[in-house]
Amino acid sequence: MARFLHFITKSKNKKMIGYYILLGVIALVSWAVSAKLQSKFEFYSKVHLRNGMSGAEIAEKMLQDHGISGVRVISTPGRLTDHYNPSDKTVNLSEAVYNQRNAASAAVAAHEVGHAVQHAQAYQWLTMRSKLVPMVNVAAPISQWVIIIGLVLGAAAGVGAGFYIAVAGLVLMSIATLFSVITLPVEYDASHRALAWLKNKNMLSQQEYAGAEDSLKWAARTYLVAALGAIASLLYWALQVFGGRRN
Repeated sequence: MARFLHFITKSKNKKMIGYYILLGVIALVSWAVSAKLQSKFEFYSKVHLRNGMSGAEIAEKMLQDHGISGVRVISTPGRLTDHYNPSDKTVNLSEAVYNQRNAASAAVAAHEVGHAVQHAQAYQWLTMRSKLVPMVNVAAPISQWVIIIGLVLGAAAGVGAGFYIAVAGLVLMSIATLFSVITLPVEYDASHRALAWLKNKNMLSQQEYAGAEDSLKWAARTYLVAALGAIASLLYWALQVFGGRRN
């Protein structure tokens, strides 16, 4: 039994080394993009709006202009914790965004309302993402471990079922990866809606608008990195599962 457990641990470690390297690269890129996003928001937080409107007021105005009622704009604790919750129809703005009156807060507030507009107009990508949420909540935490268990079983005793367990893990991981990919058009579209409204309604000066646009571009890149990381992880594990079977 001890020898069997040693073999399992050894096989698992071999599989994990390459994965940890991949995770390290992804984490480094993600950190760099997040750090840049933080610096951008800090910089544009110093660009005060000539109209004197807070993020909350920007959000309320955009909702009104799109004829959306029944959506509440509320303050939520934390920094960059802003999000739209379709289940209770709330635009949740971090305390700084909710209260401050600058280009960064205007960009974030308008972006989150962009999601509310998507919801009101039944934007197909947002609908698809919402339907995936329950499955992702189950699949994401366990998919990697299901794959590893399948690989270890197959390597330890040549158990044919191990391959199918690993494939099941890949299916679970594919659901989480699909969610990350679908998130991209949802986020980019929300930013597009936000910037179009800010520009068409002359809410911002040229300098303020440039700051809002730059802020949202960097915010979108965080989702892009996350999606690329999810795809890279899925491909890595797929190579481990199917490459090992060929051998």
